[in-house]
Amino acid sequence: MTHFYRPAEGHRLPHDPFNAIVGPRPIGWIGTLDARGRRNLAPYSFFNALNYQPPLVGFSSNAWKDTVANCLETGEFTWNLVTRALAERMNASSTTAEVDEFDIAGLEAAASSEIAAPRVAASPVNFECRVTQIIDLQAVSGQPSGSSFVVGEVVAVHIEDSLLVEGLFDTAAADPVLRGGGPSAYFGIDEAQKFDLHRPD
Repeated sequence: MTHFYRPAEGHRLPHDPFNAIVGPRPIGWIGTLDARGRRNLAPYSFFNALNYQPPLVGFSSNAWKDTVANCLETGEFTWNLVTRALAERMNASSTTAEVDEFDIAGLEAAASSEIAAPRVAASPVNFECRVTQIIDLQAVSGQPSGSSFVVGEVVAVHIEDSLLVEGLFDTAAADPVLRGGGPSAYFGIDEAQKFDLHRPD
């Protein structure tokens, strides 16, 4: 037996399973400035790496929010790794109130090297990004979805030295938080779950 549904007709479940199935997903904790220099920090659960060279990352916003507006105005954003130790403050920064999310979440901002957008100082990994595209997502019918997909080229990377082991990034030691299914589920990564596969020649 399988549960079958057409998304346009509804899933008939207590919570939409789509984003639970496509997961866990890395969190796009995005720092921006608006044209007047006011700070914004917001988490996005639709985020990922998109390309090696140039290194591209992207996040999708399900509405036109301050982050997207700031990316359009300034052409810049930072991505900041969410660790388990920062999870509650990441959640606090998801407020929709007109506030400085760095302040409301009790986070110190760090200056970037190549762009003006602020980094989360407590995060052990930061990407400084310049916007390459902002895409209005649409359905197969051509109807707008109301969501915007922001793509940025990573122009600078900050990595805490302790996370580099013999030159390799230690994903488990970074203790990243990943978004999972349901309205409140998050996951971590455990070294015990790691396994290696080598590509065939």
